[in-house]
Amino acid sequence: MTFAATILTLYPEMFPGPLGTSLAGRALGAGTWSLNTVQIRDFATDKHRTVDDTPAGGGAGMVLKADVLAAAIDHARAGNPDAPVLAMTPRGKPLTQGRVRELAAGPGVTVLCGRFEGFDERIFEGRNVEEVCVGDVILSGGEVGALVLLDACIRLLPGVMGAASSGVEESFEGGLLEYPHYTRPVEWEGRTIPEVLRSGDHAKIAAWRKQRSEDDTRLRRPDLWERHFDARDQSASGARQKKKD
Repeated sequence: MTFAATILTLYPEMFPGPLGTSLAGRALGAGTWSLNTVQIRDFATDKHRTVDDTPAGGGAGMVLKADVLAAAIDHARAGNPDAPVLAMTPRGKPLTQGRVRELAAGPGVTVLCGRFEGFDERIFEGRNVEEVCVGDVILSGGEVGALVLLDACIRLLPGVMGAASSGVEESFEGGLLEYPHYTRPVEWEGRTIPEVLRSGDHAKIAAWRKQRSEDDTRLRRPDLWERHFDARDQSASGARQKKKD
């Protein structure tokens, strides 16, 4: 099954962009995934092809119109009705690796790229659009966020990565940051590869990597560590309860 990506944008020339190279590019050429861009402006109804208007209640900037967006979404859904529609917006729910895996296992995605001050709020409920954020930063538009989303999904498609295990021991996959990596030369500018990684003792190496993942997550991403710690406690409590029953 081909993973079908449809991008609703005012700048279709931005795609495939970096997704046309490396792993994603080869997968695109091989037909593992497909890409279709839709120009939002084509669904404007006036002679000026207007896609935005001033904010209700006043304020700076312009807002993308719900009627134009709805027509573009309806057009995209007709081509891939089972694909979820996601809107890239800083007001959305943070994108997680778990959600990426869900999307990659599906028929594809339709991605709505915002510009200006954003979308008319009514479009989200009116067309069942999922709001997604790729980080606590403001971008010029949703296109860069869409590239991030697609790259994260495409690399998980069967056959895209050389080894399936490449996507397992990585940051966020198990709720923790990945352990640090080293390679030759053994010494560089007075810094050496940790001795345990040169020991050949696989049990000690695994223990060191697990400890570093936990330590680094706790220090660098306390938010991740707290979620991981809570999930671990809940899992253990559930296991104890099941055993007791």
